[in-house]
Amino acid sequence: MNEYLILIFSLIGLIVSFIIGFMMSKKIIAAKINEAEQTAERIRQEAEKEARNIKKEKLLEVKEEWHKRKQEFENETQTRRAKIQVLEKQLKAREEAIEARNEAITKKEKQVHLIEEQFKQKEEKLNENMKRVEELIEQQMKQLEEISGLTREEAKQKLMDTLVNEAKNEAAQLIKQIRDEAKLQANKEAQRIIVQAIQRTASDHSVETTVSVVNLDSDEMKGRIIGREGRNIRAFEAATGIDLIIDDTPEAVVISGFDPFRREVAKIALERLMLDGRIHPARIEEVVEKTRKELEEEIVVVGQNAIAELNLYNVHPELVKLIGKMKYRSSYGQNLLSHSIEVAYLCGIMAAELGLDVQLAKRAGLMHDIGKCVDKETEGPHALIGYELAKKYKEHPIVANAIGAHHEDIEMESPIAVLVQAADSISGARPGARRESLENYVKRLEKLESLAQSFEGVAKTFAIQAGREVRVIVEPEKVDDLTADQMANEIAQRIEKEMEYPGQIKVTVIRERRSVSMAK
Repeated sequence: MNEYLILIFSLIGLIVSFIIGFMMSKKIIAAKINEAEQTAERIRQEAEKEARNIKKEKLLEVKEEWHKRKQEFENETQTRRAKIQVLEKQLKAREEAIEARNEAITKKEKQVHLIEEQFKQKEEKLNENMKRVEELIEQQMKQLEEISGLTREEAKQKLMDTLVNEAKNEAAQLIKQIRDEAKLQANKEAQRIIVQAIQRTASDHSVETTVSVVNLDSDEMKGRIIGREGRNIRAFEAATGIDLIIDDTPEAVVISGFDPFRREVAKIALERLMLDGRIHPARIEEVVEKTRKELEEEIVVVGQNAIAELNLYNVHPELVKLIGKMKYRSSYGQNLLSHSIEVAYLCGIMAAELGLDVQLAKRAGLMHDIGKCVDKETEGPHALIGYELAKKYKEHPIVANAIGAHHEDIEMESPIAVLVQAADSISGARPGARRESLENYVKRLEKLESLAQSFEGVAKTFAIQAGREVRVIVEPEKVDDLTADQMANEIAQRIEKEMEYPGQIKVTVIRERRSVSMAK
């Protein structure tokens, strides 16, 4: 029972303590709220006071700014007024000037009207005079027709014919004078450059043939080369693609074929077979294949050596290989590589003399016949084939054009193309550089003479100096001196268009008149 009482009293004490504490905290909170309200009121009053001060300051600043802006506006207005006054004065002066100009124009218009009237009067008088002149001319023409016995059209035609003949004669004389002067200057300069180039590159050319001779140690070797029932010689010809001729010639066999590369492969392979002593079909195929690979490698080295000899660079490997192949190609019996190197030197020397790019000239000269080294399956002129190859392997456009244009298959686009064509002709036209069959030589001379003979007034023609010159004898009654000059030019132009020939051909027209009388 006592425990319950203690518990009740404890609870009552706690409740009383809570109530007392609540009342005390309420009083404290109320005091704090009152204090906060006072503080807030004080801050509000201070803020209102500060706001009034700021307002006064801003009003003062605004007034000052307004006065400042007002002064600036007044100044600007005054300046503009002054400008307007100046412009008004200028405008007034311009108006006065325009009025004065209008008055002057009005005066000039009056003068122009007077002049027009005077001009009309003069024009009428002139027309009357022209009519009188025409009547007088008509009367004179009738009198001239009666005196001369010719109609007006006949007299006009006769006069025109006379004038045309005189004009032709004067033109022919002028053309001859200009041509002679141009030839004199051009020949001197061209001869100097070409002779210098030839002197610096003069070299011998050995004429290529279509056969090679292999010497034997003894005639017994012929039997071993032929083999049992000819199997060795058949295997050799099949592997090399050439003909092996074994005849009664002592201690020698002949290798015949049009492809110099195959002939060289066959010659080296045959020499190795004879040195080795083992000659049978399998060994023949092995040696021929090995020799062919070695020569193909040698071709690359030959091409690199040719390029290095000319101090060239950056040549595509495929072009290097084709340049090396030139060693085993020939043109009219002239070794193609030697010919191309000579053309390159000639082009370089002439380009240096003329102030052109020497490197491009040498490249074009070296590669001008590169199209001849392409497989025969590729169709077309060798110049165009070389042109396409040069474009394919990114050669300079000037080099490509010179290659394609050296036989005039395409149009020349640079002076270097002309140099390549000239150097090619110089290299091929030198005595001993190329060979020409007797039949083709005779046909060329006959065509040259018949072409010159086809011109009217030609009596006889003679091709001399191995076709380097044609002399044309004309009938003096039909061809005068001026016409002879014109005929020489026309013959030369037809030769250029209709014939193919190395170098150049000189055309000489001879006109001779003999007057004979007998004294009795």
